[in-house]
Amino acid sequence: MKKRRLTESGPVAHSALRETPRSLPRQLFEYLFVILIAIGVMTGIRQFVVQRFYIPSGSMETTLMPGDYVLASKLTPAWVPIERGDIVVFADNDDWLGQPPESKLAWWEKPLVWSGVRADLTHQQLIKRVIGLPGDRVECCDQKGRLKINGVPIDEPYVADGQEPSLKDFSVTVPAGRLWVMGDNRSHSADSREHMENQYQGTISIDSVLGKAFVVVWPYNRWAKLAEYRDVYSKVPPASGN
Repeated sequence: MKKRRLTESGPVAHSALRETPRSLPRQLFEYLFVILIAIGVMTGIRQFVVQRFYIPSGSMETTLMPGDYVLASKLTPAWVPIERGDIVVFADNDDWLGQPPESKLAWWEKPLVWSGVRADLTHQQLIKRVIGLPGDRVECCDQKGRLKINGVPIDEPYVADGQEPSLKDFSVTVPAGRLWVMGDNRSHSADSREHMENQYQGTISIDSVLGKAFVVVWPYNRWAKLAEYRDVYSKVPPASGN
């Protein structure tokens, strides 16, 4: 007998997935949760990875210009050691700038600053180039007008055009845990040279460093990665005792 193949006739049954209507309070809770997660991620990045800083003055011209915004890696110095030639942002723990400005943030500015979207202009921070590490002997100048580090003269291509490495003579041994810093616009930078009368001879604490600047991000036509100039210091021997 010939077997007949059975086939299903009639409408095919489908299992449709339908979203259960959500109440308005639940939708608001979900939106708030997503916003809080985003803020948490931004805050974590700002606190531990990278932060944006505003350049208010011309002490680092022409590497950095007034009005520039830079990104600074917060992995330095916590995880990545500071090296000669690095451009660092640091807190004004030694009162180089005097009394902080009496400026307050509006209520709507506080979350923007806290999350890192907006720069905080109410805190005293500076940005300079690291010239001397702990133990280094930094001097000005040799017969050709060049700075010397541990007895070796260096040629500094980042110094602003027409500027001398320094018009002020000095000779400093950088204390342990501190740095000797200078602006690239040497004649218009109140850097370590201008604070040699303090107990640390104008050096700053490594603990005051907030991060290492590595790129200009604004204005858009100024976008550029900041050069590190490792070759400038390649012949400088380690500090004695290091």
